[in-house]
Amino acid sequence: MSITFHVVNFTFKRLVRIMCRVDDSQWHKFPDKGPLLLAANHVNFMEVPAMYTHLMPRPVTGFVKAENWEKPFLRWLFTLWGGIPLHRGEADMTAVRAGLAVLEKGWILTVAPEGTRTGDGRLRQGHPGIVIMALKSGAPILPVAYWGHEQFWQNAKRLRRTEFNLQAGRPFTLDPGNQRVTKEIRQQMADEIMFQIARLLPEDYRGYYSDLSQATEEYLKFVPELVS
Repeated sequence: MSITFHVVNFTFKRLVRIMCRVDDSQWHKFPDKGPLLLAANHVNFMEVPAMYTHLMPRPVTGFVKAENWEKPFLRWLFTLWGGIPLHRGEADMTAVRAGLAVLEKGWILTVAPEGTRTGDGRLRQGHPGIVIMALKSGAPILPVAYWGHEQFWQNAKRLRRTEFNLQAGRPFTLDPGNQRVTKEIRQQMADEIMFQIARLLPEDYRGYYSDLSQATEEYLKFVPELVS
């Protein structure tokens, strides 16, 4: 890896630590090796530099809206970080194949099933794109929840640090059994993934998945902790 890569990562990590109080209690739950789908909610831009710089030296990447490649600095940064451009609102199979390729190499691939940032941190319904990659790759899924940094801009205006909370859950794979995986089953799997994220969040952030009594685990196969 280039000197530029290391300098950029060091700089962003320091900036994140200056601007935010990052919860350091959960990093031990992320495995040191092997492919991993990191399924998380998406509040705002802060998750990208926080997770990328704190998970290094593990190779990690994620999907980034393709419009960011139209902005010179973001194009340079996300190219440096190996981001995968994603055309939202369509079945972007090029992005899916790129995601499967990095999983094949044993990387961590971060996915936000909601498809876009929420701003307020309250969950929206998840989309089933992550299901396709999980079934095709066989990679385990680690649910991760973030909260607190929805206050970032308000705090920045007052020169206050922001709480960046994160909680990692139990890893699992998706197991459809002998069933044909229909559109309805893919959505149920996506909802089961999202409920695992919802369980990690304080109640006020659960949004669409507030009623945990509706959560099912029909297609989830929990696996031992992935840390080595």
